[in-house]
Amino acid sequence: MSARKLATIAYRGLQLTFLGLVIAHLSLDLGYPWWWNFLPIVLAYALVIVANRWGGAPDSPRAAREPVEVAPPVTGRWTALNSPADRTPSHGTHAYGQTFAIDVVAEPEADARPGFRWLWPIARRNDAFPAFDAPLLAVADATVVRATDGQRDHLSRTSLPGLLYLMLLEASVRDLFGAKRIVGNHVILDLGDGTYALYAHLRRGSLTVREGDRVTVGQPLARCGNSGNSTEPHLHFQLMDGPDPDSARGIPFTWRGIGVPRNREAFEAPTTESQPA
Repeated sequence: MSARKLATIAYRGLQLTFLGLVIAHLSLDLGYPWWWNFLPIVLAYALVIVANRWGGAPDSPRAAREPVEVAPPVTGRWTALNSPADRTPSHGTHAYGQTFAIDVVAEPEADARPGFRWLWPIARRNDAFPAFDAPLLAVADATVVRATDGQRDHLSRTSLPGLLYLMLLEASVRDLFGAKRIVGNHVILDLGDGTYALYAHLRRGSLTVREGDRVTVGQPLARCGNSGNSTEPHLHFQLMDGPDPDSARGIPFTWRGIGVPRNREAFEAPTTESQPA
């Protein structure tokens, strides 16, 4: 087990210890100052700082790589969000190997998907979003190393109350239980040469491949969903240097014929003979 993986496990353990101490302090007279409860949190963040300095930042020159060109994982008209073309880390963190990750939402036509609302509706059904159930395709000839689709697809978090609930409560709880709860249903492909592709937030029960399968570029893998730490049905895609998001570092990518679309940039992914129409 790598040092980064051990540090991640220890970090989650310290967070759980903090929660346990707070609950115990509220329920019992433990006879020590209340601020001692925060010691595990201080240790947790100190551990993160030490681990990052010891292991090197995921986008440091020592770890940097040239962008890997792969085929697009979708077909049709989509829009990019949280793009590494605008900033890195694209999602504000290097955690889970997502330094160069990108989110894409289906936009078959302008204003086709529901927009953000301040108060109402608090949440929407997934079938209101055109990305839901869209086919997701292999970006290269590869081997499936992880494939799971047992988590439920929750309602959208596209209102202010829904977004606050996701950021302040749901995301924190999911983080405590590890990467699988963050990425939701997902597939990881081994592309060779130390490069792995992660597809996150897949639809429950939509997998068409299993671990160990060989796939070819353009082959359908699953359907787009809204599982895990997600605000609406979309695909979160990233390349990384290992099969475990807890310890992997991000790798920059470029999509063949498209490049890396910027935030809010619409792009058209072509359909090939091996892809569904």
